Amino acid sequence: MKMKFDMIGIFVEDLAKMVDFYTKAIGLEVNWSGKDPYAEFKHEGIRFSMYERKKLPELLGQKPSFPKGLNGTFELAINVGKPENVDLMFEKLVSKGATPIYKPRNEPWKMRSSMISDPEGNLIEIGSDFWD
Repeated sequence: MKMKFDMIGIFVEDLAKMVDFYTKAIGLEVNWSGKDPYAEFKHEGIRFSMYERKKLPELLGQKPSFPKGLNGTFELAINVGKPENVDLMFEKLVSKGATPIYKPRNEPWKMRSSMISDPEGNLIEIGSDFWD
């Protein structure tokens, strides 16, 4: 049996606020509702969704726990192609409400990257293609 990861979903406190950030700042388009308790975004490749935390106990049959503050459990990563695009995307997202974690820099593994967090503290790496 062949298997592949098909979707990544994040659990959010304020669905409307997060949908607003991911559509207006990052530029994603809502593919599924965007109303409580679930939203899914159009995205090439893997699907990306959000589900409201307050509704999870119903869904799971038990109450989950969540990290506080900056979420170091996982990161989302955006590839913006050319190295100079990392700087442009970093500035754009910070100007639209993202929190800067580290400014654009050249990495020893031959790519440019930076990191921000969304309004609920989820880490988002902004990276370029690798160069020779």
